[in-house]
Amino acid sequence: MILFSCDKQKGGSAVVSETAIADSVSADSIKSVAEEASMPVGADELFDDFFFNFASNQMQQRERVVFPLPVDDGKNTRVIQRRQWKLEPFFMNQDCYTLFFDSPSQMELVRDTTVSDVVVERFYFDKSIVEQFLFSRKSGRWMLHKIIWQAMAHNANAQFMKFYQQFVSDSLFQHKSLASQIEFSGPDPEDDFSTIDGVITPDFWDAFRPDLPKDRLYNIVYGHQNPGSTQKIILLRGIANGLEVEMTFRLQKGHWKLTKLLT
Repeated sequence: MILFSCDKQKGGSAVVSETAIADSVSADSIKSVAEEASMPVGADELFDDFFFNFASNQMQQRERVVFPLPVDDGKNTRVIQRRQWKLEPFFMNQDCYTLFFDSPSQMELVRDTTVSDVVVERFYFDKSIVEQFLFSRKSGRWMLHKIIWQAMAHNANAQFMKFYQQFVSDSLFQHKSLASQIEFSGPDPEDDFSTIDGVITPDFWDAFRPDLPKDRLYNIVYGHQNPGSTQKIILLRGIANGLEVEMTFRLQKGHWKLTKLLT
């Protein structure tokens, strides 16, 4: 399943994050507000709330990085000193970001306040490598404690990533990767105020096909991912733009097939 969404934050929180800002507010406005604010105490309850503050404010980043920060490339380990650290905005300058899951139940970990270890991944398709940022919550505070560079072939999502890269870059392959019937729910392309629920066939795919990121993807791992999973969930969250699309891919006879599209 691939899910593109902007979550709404429950009331009463002072956390400055994507989930706390109305969809009409620009990403630049989110960044500006976060830069003016200190890290709210409540931001450490959920990783997402912490991370949007962390990615928007250099001062907060320096406070939440364990220096000297080890950087492991698989062969050697170097360290980044506090004075060398520069603001890492991650996906804050983009319209959206991605997450990958193996099942709907795994998606619930995003809102699980007991999660204490999270990995933020950045996939470079042109180099076939993944940059992993390891975060842990200790004494109630989320901290970045290590960076790992990993060959994409060694990543838990390696098999699906190889498929995904071809799916978004090769239109013929994309059509061959569609199930004969795709469960669908979304707005009517001919009427902005109506929705359509039912199924679509590959013949109608181009009319409903969402734009998917091609060059660089992000992932936030809230739990352990299963390399042998026969279902993949990619959560592509819009940053303050209301984007929400869900796609389900299942492995059928050795081939990934799109079986569901919710927009």
